[in-house]
Amino acid sequence: MARALWTGAISFGLLNIPVQLMPGERRTDLRFHMLDSRDNARVRYERVNAETGEEVPWKDIVKAFEYRKGSYVTLEKEDLQAAAPESSESVDIEAFVDPAEVDLAYFDRPYFLVPSKKAEKGYVLLRETLRQAGRAGLARVVIRTREHIALVMPKDDALMLLLLRYPQELIAADEYSFPAGTLKSYRLSPRELDMAQQLVESMTAKWQPKQYKDEFRAKLSKVIQKRLKRKGAKVQAPKEEPAEETSDKVVDFMAVLKRSLNNNKRTPAKPRGAAAKRKPAQRGGSRRRRA
Repeated sequence: MARALWTGAISFGLLNIPVQLMPGERRTDLRFHMLDSRDNARVRYERVNAETGEEVPWKDIVKAFEYRKGSYVTLEKEDLQAAAPESSESVDIEAFVDPAEVDLAYFDRPYFLVPSKKAEKGYVLLRETLRQAGRAGLARVVIRTREHIALVMPKDDALMLLLLRYPQELIAADEYSFPAGTLKSYRLSPRELDMAQQLVESMTAKWQPKQYKDEFRAKLSKVIQKRLKRKGAKVQAPKEEPAEETSDKVVDFMAVLKRSLNNNKRTPAKPRGAAAKRKPAQRGGSRRRRA
């Protein structure tokens, strides 16, 4: 079983639901290393000075931004730390939206939100509320060192966290050239369009993702297995430690929901930059963090 990326909580209004953030995808790419064919030694990438050709030690390497071709501004460790988001094991729901309004191009990566011990009631409350309302929670979440926007959505018995791309990460369609104009301008006849539609209808099938396999990976895996048997090598996966569980006291959800409605309080966005250091965001209720 995969390890939790962190153990924290989903928060909205004054509600906090302890959860674990678990991976929702599995990378299946086969990774290769480069070897020197003469002695099978590893071939490594070296940090080489482009002018002298000499290797540069890590202590002498600095990060720099190229603001103009051939011109750079260097950044200190303090600069990067000041720009980094405040570490937080929390999924802060700021609003509830219709997921159908979110363009598919924004969807990036899936995760599962797994309830911690004694957090099942709040988890089911949020899951079923979202399902019945046809809404998704629009949230902010910090994973590793980057802040993301995400949707919290029900999927069967689970709550999924679907990371979204920021608008500036998407390329606008108007940067490319696409065929415009009428069908006549491309000499497409109604008969051709009708036949194409008939073909689509004849090939229409139910979406069954399990029937699709990565054929290249499967064939390459077989080749690797044959190689392993020929050389008598053995591969053993390392043992994984069980994910850490947390517990929480029983919460009076009716009272918390009433207070949230009376306050008409929405979970605020976290302050950025210097403001975050001067005065941390205040939030009602307690948040569970890892020790």
